[in-house]
Amino acid sequence: MSQLEELLAVWLPRQRWFSGKGIPIRQIRVESRHTLVSARPEGPDLSVLVLQAGQRGRSSRYQLLLGSRPPRSLPPELASVAIGVCQISGGRPRVIYDAAHDAQLTGMLLERFAAPTGAEPSGRVRFRTLPGRRVRTGSTGRLLTGEQSNTSLVYGEDYVLKTFRRLWPGTNPDLELNMALSGSPYVARPCGWIEADLVGHSTPTTLAMLQTYIPQATDGWVLATANVRALLEQTGGGRETAFTTEAKQLGRTTAEVHQTLARTLPTDVLTPAGTAEMADAMVERLAMASAEVPELAEHAPLVMEAYADFSEVDEPLPIQRIHGDYHLGQVIRHGSEWVVLDFEGEPTVPVRDRQRLSSPLRDVAGMLRSFDYAAGYLLVTNPGDPALEWAARAWARHNREAFCQGYADGGGADPEKHLVVLRAFEFDKAVYEVLYEARNRPNWLRVPLESIATAAAAPPVPG
Repeated sequence: MSQLEELLAVWLPRQRWFSGKGIPIRQIRVESRHTLVSARPEGPDLSVLVLQAGQRGRSSRYQLLLGSRPPRSLPPELASVAIGVCQISGGRPRVIYDAAHDAQLTGMLLERFAAPTGAEPSGRVRFRTLPGRRVRTGSTGRLLTGEQSNTSLVYGEDYVLKTFRRLWPGTNPDLELNMALSGSPYVARPCGWIEADLVGHSTPTTLAMLQTYIPQATDGWVLATANVRALLEQTGGGRETAFTTEAKQLGRTTAEVHQTLARTLPTDVLTPAGTAEMADAMVERLAMASAEVPELAEHAPLVMEAYADFSEVDEPLPIQRIHGDYHLGQVIRHGSEWVVLDFEGEPTVPVRDRQRLSSPLRDVAGMLRSFDYAAGYLLVTNPGDPALEWAARAWARHNREAFCQGYADGGGADPEKHLVVLRAFEFDKAVYEVLYEARNRPNWLRVPLESIATAAAAPPVPG
């Protein structure tokens, strides 16, 4: 490995967005490097690096906005994000660092959208804007905290630039679906994107997406958990129903987004044989998760019954493009409206798989699981209080019902009339959550496990 690659091999596993944590990196390679801002004697330069990280026989691509400066010119505020000192392209040693933290370079990055035809010299990285959209420059990027799989920069109150850390060939679904929803009041308006030609692939790959920024908005998860925390102060008096108006409106918004996607992108119908095949995939995921998390295995037989019921659904199942990773953290409240974000899907899954059509009830199931999580979050931090547990479960139940009612009122398939399908999707999501928590947040494992236990012990779904 080169000196640069050796430094990156140490730095990469420590990043929150690196998806291969806990697995040794056998090899790291800079697949390509594209200069966006050329180095000056005492000034910074900016490059896009596409990295190949090899782990256990598999290779994954990651994107890094790499900044470099002469060692003595590195501002103090960038010292904490320095990767190391090395020679780049045979020049003098320079400090390299994650340029997403460099206000000067992020400002220059935005300026490239104002002249999108000015690609980097090889032409393999291009800045695109939508027709008629003029990007205002002059502001620097403020790094948003809290994200894990990607990195976003906010420019004043105008734009947010979302850079996709894990790269797969092709158009990222976040860009594709936001473009399909352009003009909808329920998404942030897309303004442009950055694309590149990856080595060995002729289809342009999305590196980043520029959208309008929605200031003074509140994350749905923050709103919901704050409402649940209010139960600590008052566990009676109807407090558990305080969020139902928002939940119902979110259901209606979700239905309208699904209908717009169905109008603008392909749809299909899954035959009973296709449904049975989908159920088989759920069974495989359950078996894998049960082998890794023994606490799940005791509930597996009852979950299997739900999957068996799903496999026997004899009516065609409408399928379309959906959000794919839908939960309270993917929506924000702006004024009196909900706005849906992050249509990327699961970043560790290839783009071609995320583009597959699925039932919109899978998104419904994801949001219902998120209401359970908001209630379970309270119980993780406040165990052993029966009154609190009752109130939290009641909160989840009321808001689940309100969301489903809003979804049906908004023109979506009535969840109450598709309980067998919805139950299977909820279990499938909960099984995924069990694996995630076991690997990343063991103290949260009880949240999906208790949901599975409660749902599995419930009476058979009617119909």
